Amino acid sequence: MGAMLFYVLEVLTGTGLAASAGLNAYIPMLAMGLLARYTEVINLPSGWQWLSNGWVIAILTVLLAIEVVADKVPVVDHINDMVQTVVRPTAGGLVFGAGAGSETVTVTDPAGFFQSNQWVPIAAGVVIALGVHGLKAAARPVINTATAGVGAPVASTAEDATSVIMSVVAILLPALVLVFAVLLIGAAVWIFRRRSARRSERAAARAAGFHV
Repeated sequence: MGAMLFYVLEVLTGTGLAASAGLNAYIPMLAMGLLARYTEVINLPSGWQWLSNGWVIAILTVLLAIEVVADKVPVVDHINDMVQTVVRPTAGGLVFGAGAGSETVTVTDPAGFFQSNQWVPIAAGVVIALGVHGLKAAARPVINTATAGVGAPVASTAEDATSVIMSVVAILLPALVLVFAVLLIGAAVWIFRRRSARRSERAAARAAGFHV
């Protein structure tokens, strides 16, 4: 039972970190690197020690600063989301793998990598982060249209804050990741309803213009 609970908590930690990466690729990576380097809160597996390297932390800090600014400017945020379609899922795979205690193997032995199933947590992280990124990218046009672009920095700040909180919670209190999962599902339902309503409104407007 104890081993099963430990496994479940590891999976929840990886899930929370991957979901956080779907909102902001660099926040969970920085959180893990900083906590591993300066505290005893987290001990990274040997294959992921590079996350706590000083140069890696510095580079992630610069990338985060660029991301924070770009994501708060209407139109630019859309371009940024297109670029991040690759970056965020990649980061999600990395942080899930590190958070769930997965070890990496050298690229000289790709067969061993797949046979050992070490790719499973990384793939899971990619899927989770891609899903959250998709929700974020779908919600932003709705928010920008509804607020004439004014809501972009507010939404972006809220997403960054959520990413920070989720990263910390995933590491310290992984059971609470389930709460974030429920909130994300609720957000997904709201987004798809809003997009459906917008399509209906546009269709009605086109129909009205055609009959005039």
